[in-house]
Amino acid sequence: MSTAAFHISSLLEKMTSSDKDFRFMATSDLMSELQKDSIQLDEDSERKVVKMLLRLLEDKNGEVQNLAVKCLGPLVGKVKEYQVETIVDALCANMRSDKEQLRDIAGIGLKTVLSELPPAATGSGLATNVCRKITGQLTSAIAQQEDVAVQLEALDILSDMLSRLGAPLGAFHASLLHCLLPQLSSPRLAVRKRAVGALGHLAAACSTDLFTELADHLLDRLPGPRAPTSPAALRTVIQCLGSVGRQAGHRLGAHLDRLVPLVEEFCNLDDDELRESCLQAFEAFLRKCPKEMGPHVPNVTSLCLQYIKHDPNYNYDSDEDEEQMETEDSEFSEQESEDEYSDDDDMSWKVRRAAAKCLAALIGSRPDLLHDFHCTLAPVLIRRFKEREENVKADVFGAYIVLLRQTRPPKGWLEGVEEPTQTGSNLHILRGQVPLVIKALQRQLKDRSIRARQGCFSLLTELAGVLPGSLAEHMPVLVAGIVFSLADRSSSSTIRMDALAFLQGLLGTEPAEAFHTHLPTLLPPVMACVADPFYKIAAEALLVLQELVKALWPLDRPRTLDPEPYIGEMSAATLARLRATDLDQEVKERAISCMGHLVGHLGDRLGDDLEPSLLLLLDRLRNEITRLSAVKALTLVAVSPLRIDLQLILAEALPILASFLRKNQRALRLATLAALDALARSQGLSLPPPAVRTVLAELPALVSESDMHVAQLAVDFLATVTHAQPASLAEVSGPVLSELLRLLRSPLLPAGVLAAAEGFLQALVGTRPPCVNYAELISLLTAPVYNQPVDSGPGLHKQVFHSLARCVAALAAACPQEAAGTAKRLVCDARSPSSSTGVKVLAFLSLAEVGQVAGPGPQRELKAVLLEALGSPSEDVRAAASYALGRVGAGNLPDFLPFLLGQIEAEPRRQYLLLHSLREALGAAPPDSLKPYAEDIWALLFQRCEGAEEGTRGVVAECIGKLVLVNPPFLLPRFRKQLAAGQPHTRSTVITAVKFLISDQPHPIDPLLKSFIGEFMESLQDPDLNVRRATLAFFNSAVHNKPSLVRDLLDDILPLLYQETKIRRDLIREVEMGPFKHTVDDGLDVRKAAFECMYSLLESCLGQLDICEFLNHLEDGLKDHYDIRMLTFIMLARLATLCPVPVLQRVDRLIEPLRATCTAKVKAGSVKQEFEKQDELKRSAMRAVAALLTIPEVGKSPIMADFSSQIRSNPELTTLFESIQKDSASAPSTDSMELS
Repeated sequence: MSTAAFHISSLLEKMTSSDKDFRFMATSDLMSELQKDSIQLDEDSERKVVKMLLRLLEDKNGEVQNLAVKCLGPLVGKVKEYQVETIVDALCANMRSDKEQLRDIAGIGLKTVLSELPPAATGSGLATNVCRKITGQLTSAIAQQEDVAVQLEALDILSDMLSRLGAPLGAFHASLLHCLLPQLSSPRLAVRKRAVGALGHLAAACSTDLFTELADHLLDRLPGPRAPTSPAALRTVIQCLGSVGRQAGHRLGAHLDRLVPLVEEFCNLDDDELRESCLQAFEAFLRKCPKEMGPHVPNVTSLCLQYIKHDPNYNYDSDEDEEQMETEDSEFSEQESEDEYSDDDDMSWKVRRAAAKCLAALIGSRPDLLHDFHCTLAPVLIRRFKEREENVKADVFGAYIVLLRQTRPPKGWLEGVEEPTQTGSNLHILRGQVPLVIKALQRQLKDRSIRARQGCFSLLTELAGVLPGSLAEHMPVLVAGIVFSLADRSSSSTIRMDALAFLQGLLGTEPAEAFHTHLPTLLPPVMACVADPFYKIAAEALLVLQELVKALWPLDRPRTLDPEPYIGEMSAATLARLRATDLDQEVKERAISCMGHLVGHLGDRLGDDLEPSLLLLLDRLRNEITRLSAVKALTLVAVSPLRIDLQLILAEALPILASFLRKNQRALRLATLAALDALARSQGLSLPPPAVRTVLAELPALVSESDMHVAQLAVDFLATVTHAQPASLAEVSGPVLSELLRLLRSPLLPAGVLAAAEGFLQALVGTRPPCVNYAELISLLTAPVYNQPVDSGPGLHKQVFHSLARCVAALAAACPQEAAGTAKRLVCDARSPSSSTGVKVLAFLSLAEVGQVAGPGPQRELKAVLLEALGSPSEDVRAAASYALGRVGAGNLPDFLPFLLGQIEAEPRRQYLLLHSLREALGAAPPDSLKPYAEDIWALLFQRCEGAEEGTRGVVAECIGKLVLVNPPFLLPRFRKQLAAGQPHTRSTVITAVKFLISDQPHPIDPLLKSFIGEFMESLQDPDLNVRRATLAFFNSAVHNKPSLVRDLLDDILPLLYQETKIRRDLIREVEMGPFKHTVDDGLDVRKAAFECMYSLLESCLGQLDICEFLNHLEDGLKDHYDIRMLTFIMLARLATLCPVPVLQRVDRLIEPLRATCTAKVKAGSVKQEFEKQDELKRSAMRAVAALLTIPEVGKSPIMADFSSQIRSNPELTTLFESIQKDSASAPSTDSMELS
């Protein structure tokens, strides 16, 4: 017998003791044994434990009974299925016992067992079997009316079961429905309430037919507004509708037109509880079926506005007089009012709260009506800020905060250029409301209730975020409110933290001048918080102090406020925190950061406090826990334009910083390199050379491709040191250079590292005398290419040639006197027949960069060399020569451009390469210098639009795009004529050219482009397929890079776009390939482009889309070609997170195509690619299924439940599904990834 089994059998023996304490302790020990993961029970032990616990449930001692019930939870997972069923049977039998205590214990036991059952989604059949066992017994217990306590317990358990395990009970749904509906007319309120809850959970999981039956039953129970009915019955039906709305509102859409008018009528009956239920039902309908509620919005709005003011027992007009009375004799008046009237029987506050919540749901679900809400709802909400009931006030604030969040312009809109007119006008109305909001909150900010003040702070924080700068003129009121809360020591610390967080936010959004006059009142309470014993308050206050210093004494503008009166107090408080060592980690870090800001912004005024501050910073550098914060603070001090003298600590600090460069902690290495760079820039020659050498010795190891970001900062620092102390660098230049050259040979070199390397190389040859000789550096750089054998091909990656060429050019630019010689040498290398391909490619790429610096001398022979190279057998050499021709030409247009245009006319075979040269020239030359040639180039390009080669037409389109930027107002309108008169190829080339005019940065051409977009988009109706495809590609680029160009036109564009997503039978043809027939769909590319546009619209124009219409077309895509299905699965997954409500309403229709994809089989004998494609499709479909399951109600849908069980019964699908769930759990949230 194992030790665990022996231990348990000894416990079981003690449980039979006559002493209740023995039984209690033994049961307690059993509980701890069962909670261990490692415990394994054999069959005999299982049986004994189960039997004993069931006996203890009937123990005479209540405490033992309670413990025994708790043991059932962990036991369920440890014993076999049939034992669980034994437990359930025994508990059900006890439910019918005559003893009340036993019934209660059995009820608790059943709930405990149900809560521990593995959910059906895990594939265990246990839950289903247990539920089936219980359900029959529960229904009979509910149906028998004798004992209400049993009925209530049974209803409770049923509710629990339906909410967790609704789907596996499918077979019982009908009997449960017919058992629960009669309970709605039970004479007992508690029974009715629990039946309402259970029906809500059942509505989410039952089949469509049963749901319709339930909805019809409830609608039939609603009498006409004139028919007499008992208030209780009416309340129950309305509550039941609300419960169904909250749990399964997405299925109610079809019934709302009958339902809503009836519920509206009942709001007018004089019964507050009924009104509350009606408004709660409306809230659920608005959240779950916003589209279907559209026609009823005006009526619901007016009801909410009526009832949010519904307070028959209170006169708000007397508030002002009351306030004066209160000050005179507050105690007496309070006593008096208490005797007169009791609030206990006042239900009106619940009606007001329900109205406020309903308004919040309305604002949240209909962003398209924001403008009306600002005009109608906002003033009423602001007037209701004076609400006397705390719970209601919180919800009124909540509703106004929802309105503010909806008004906030979406992220990524650039001010002015991008802001759409609608948002602009809403912000304008909001600006007008700010004084009213402040006036309404003035008294609330000094309210005795903490919750009211917290509500004020969160509302004002949101307002400042939506309208930065709008609170500046109301600063006296806000400062008084903040100081009131900061000084409030009577209550919990949260309100002080909220006040500090609000102040910190204000410092970020309001202009600094607004704070100047209030600083004497604000600073003392903030200082008191810095010294507060509670660490969270101290940390928050230090952050506020830091923001205060940053905002009021910025480094980039002259000081407008004299820091003298405040500096002593601020530095004393911060130093006190810095010196204390027994502090919380967060407070230490914030104190160091705050001191860094104080020294960096006001170091010249610190006087005697400067030296101890710097020494403390040095001390914190030595401490492992605070070193990262200290390094960042040191950086702040070093970059400060105040040029603070750091001689005191430099000699000791530099070796410590050098040691950090060896540490594993990446954040520390990055921060240290930034600090060293700042020190080298600010202190320069005064850095002690021995200490600098210690630092430099660590650097070669950091210049490696294992961490490019560290490498970039290291190379930047090297460049700074080269300027500051060339002598120190000369010693390590050898090892550093060899590492740098190895780095330059990496094909993954980012642009930032390359720019840093160029800067460093220029610094090396720029010092006097140079640290490294120019010729030596050039030969080191080019050695990897020149040392290659002639016949070995390029060998190095293409990117490496570009990197090396950029470095050669940087060196030539740093030594202009050497540039001409370098260019001559490069021309010779390019011309020499003995040069390898690699040498020629590097020579041409270098000439492209150097040619512009070298002057006209070498350029004459360049033409001939470049033209000759365009005929080279090597593709790499041809491409490099074509690039060089364009770049060199851009620097010398009068000489090169006519020559280039002549060549394009004369050499049709080399046209593609020459057009590439023209594209480079147009991109690199200044626009004004191109104006004289614009007409010639325009004519030449439009002759090439009808070429047969698509690649050539693409380059032509790019050239046209670059040419239009030379003179947009003159050239852009010409596109109209080309679109009207041109051939199909010309039309598609023009549209593609427009695509090249869109960039993701603001550009002067944007307003002009916006005025033409509508006309260009009309090409979606062009008869030619290629033109439509080009138009869709252009539209996609606009939506992706500059949504503001198309946002206002979407109403006209979307119907045309959706038209292109349809499969067109007339474009599908059969092709005979030998004995086989093969279908070709010519419309596929256009459809794919249309679905790509739909995907982009989800990212940037979600607010302008009618999601229900969008989903209709998405549904078609789920059954389309492989590529399109892949796209629509991704879109479906995105929509499940972005707009769960409309997706939920049609989830049953969406699951079918997903199921078809997941269960499809590839024909035997298909090629390997077919199998791979099908696997990828299944994976993508499963991702969509996993995304749908993140919407809580989807799992309860009967069709989804059926599909889930199908997945679990198929091992291949189960493993696929589990792997996807693991992936999504380990990946960061999609939202943050997409948006960043």
